[in-house]
Amino acid sequence: MDEITSVFVTESREQLTALEAALLDLEANAGDPDTLNAVFRSAHTIKGGAGVVECEFIVAFTHVVENVLDKLRNGEIAVSGDLVAVLLSCADHIGHLLDVLEAGATQPNEDLTAEGATILARLQRDWLAQHDDAAPRSGPPSAREEPVSSSGGGAVETDCWHISLRFGPNVLRGGMDPLSFLRYLDTLGRIVHIETLADTLPAAEQMDPETCYLGFEINFASTADKAAIERVFDFVRDECELHILPPHSKLEDYLELLRKLPEDTMRLGEILVRIGALTQTELDEGLREQTPPSTEAEGGEHTPLGEILVEHKVVQPELVEAAVGKQKQVSEKKAAESRLIRIQADKLDKLIDLVGELVIAGASVNLLAGKSGLSDLVEATSLTSRLVESIRDAALQLRMVQIGETFNRFNRVVRDVSRELGKDIELVISGGETELDKSMVEKIGDPLMHLVRNAMDHGIESPENRVAHGKPARGRLELNAYHDSGSIMIEVVDDGGGLNRERIAAKAVERGIIQPGQTLSDTEIYNLIFEAGFSTAEQVSNLSGRGVGMDVVRRNIQSLRGTVEVSSTAGEGSRFAIRLPLTLAIIDGFLVGVGRAAYVIPLDSVVECIELRQDSEGRDYINLRGEVLPFVRLRDMFGIEDVPPPRQNVVVVQYGGLKAGIVVDQLMGEFQTVIKPLGSIFRHIKGIGGSTILGSGEVALILDVQALVQRCAQHEERSAARPQLAAPAKA
Repeated sequence: MDEITSVFVTESREQLTALEAALLDLEANAGDPDTLNAVFRSAHTIKGGAGVVECEFIVAFTHVVENVLDKLRNGEIAVSGDLVAVLLSCADHIGHLLDVLEAGATQPNEDLTAEGATILARLQRDWLAQHDDAAPRSGPPSAREEPVSSSGGGAVETDCWHISLRFGPNVLRGGMDPLSFLRYLDTLGRIVHIETLADTLPAAEQMDPETCYLGFEINFASTADKAAIERVFDFVRDECELHILPPHSKLEDYLELLRKLPEDTMRLGEILVRIGALTQTELDEGLREQTPPSTEAEGGEHTPLGEILVEHKVVQPELVEAAVGKQKQVSEKKAAESRLIRIQADKLDKLIDLVGELVIAGASVNLLAGKSGLSDLVEATSLTSRLVESIRDAALQLRMVQIGETFNRFNRVVRDVSRELGKDIELVISGGETELDKSMVEKIGDPLMHLVRNAMDHGIESPENRVAHGKPARGRLELNAYHDSGSIMIEVVDDGGGLNRERIAAKAVERGIIQPGQTLSDTEIYNLIFEAGFSTAEQVSNLSGRGVGMDVVRRNIQSLRGTVEVSSTAGEGSRFAIRLPLTLAIIDGFLVGVGRAAYVIPLDSVVECIELRQDSEGRDYINLRGEVLPFVRLRDMFGIEDVPPPRQNVVVVQYGGLKAGIVVDQLMGEFQTVIKPLGSIFRHIKGIGGSTILGSGEVALILDVQALVQRCAQHEERSAARPQLAAPAKA
């Protein structure tokens, strides 16, 4: 039972996500039947699953929600912003109830019970009570756009059951009176119209008084189902030709039953019999005609069953199409589910750890093979390395998930916050299919939440302000994700007023972060908003303004070995770009040496390698094909005191559109490396992103290219900002 409950909780959370997305779509496209059905289906699935695991408090709550959704779907109540807001709070409450079930409790606590009672009371008061006592909808059923042709050549003009009945010639000989069946039929309803068919009646001299030549076309108004009407003719079923076509008003009921069917694999005839649109006898007759003995023996082609049933006028073509669609939907879902398997995250983590150790062991084997000088052994280890690399890529791919699921959560956030702020804000999502390591997706949600809420609160102006400045009243907020230079870029872009450079600088001076008159670039000014406690908000709101949040954003992103970049244009908006590595576990590196130490540079950051010219001594830049390339000497940076070799090399790296050089002694080639985290004592060392173990068993430090490039860029900016010495005046 515990396993069943765990599966129910997991699947119910997926249904809640779908329910929330469908409710937001419903608010934007009120009355869309597909969206309404998606909302109802999600709630109904949760309620059914709760019944299976015997969780009565979820069943009781969801039952009332389902009643409201049923009235909404039947058109008895209308879609409104208030109703969607309450239904969203219902989804939240169901999520809390799932937490209770997952924790193993038998009942929710008093606060949660009171919260649920408040929500249910509002549903009952505002959307259920006012409709429960209302008179049922009256009036004639909607007429068919086209009359139904009868087998006798007439037409059904009213929206009734249409019964086409042809008695067999031996009915009278069997002691049956055709009129008695009609009288019995009248006890189930009312015969609105009957047409007697005598087209098979022969001339008087050829007539046999014991032979029945009668047929009837009947319009029958009744609340009985199709099977009950067919049972009237049970005694003559084998001696007559009977076709029963439901009224058009019944068609929607059948379609509704069809939508509510469990998602089991069924054949077309089974589906139509299950919902009552077809009787078993009619199905058997259709199957016999579909596969006559001669055709079956010869292996000929079958006529589709749906065509046969429509031709016999026992079912409407719309119903056959809907049943075929249901079949396709179920089969596609079953096929998708058969391709999926649920695995606990800790098992994946264990696999990644083992693959990492395999990579290290493989590097050791390659090193020993190279030293042995045995060509066969070197070739064998080379093949093993390629296989290990394939295993590594496949293992890492298991942890990759699309970021779209994280993005979609913000539809609800934008809706609620924009309502609270009195703003009209549109959320546009792109790049949701971009994949990222699961551990990073989980950790990036909180920083994104801060950025999105700040963009809505501080960035996007009020509708009145926007219109006054010639902008559309509706603000636009974008969430974008894409790959760039071996990294993942996540952007939060708004079309608001942009960051106020002067106000940020003034606030920084006031708090003593910068000195009055200090010259800073736009990038440095904008980055001040990430300082702890920094805020330019004139008043504190429920959303922001207390100076907490943005420093947490930068700290959380840096813990993922990422960066956040800010750009802004006054009056046009702001852009926050988060750059993250593809994975936190294993990377392809470029191994370099300085003195006796070895360092690893992430390979996706390496552009090229060049030799350092002898005349570069005393300078911190070189001319790279007409471009100034600042560089950093690892020997000086890490205080390595031995004598440098006569020839040194520069590894040109790139990060975020900026280039820099790293001066090293040796270039040791590509190296597949497992990132090992540094201890907490080394957490604040600039330029080091982690460590790894070489094949020889030695430890090599992994360089933080982002920090090194930024260090070079800042050094270059400071050099350019220094006042140049005035040239001597000419005589």
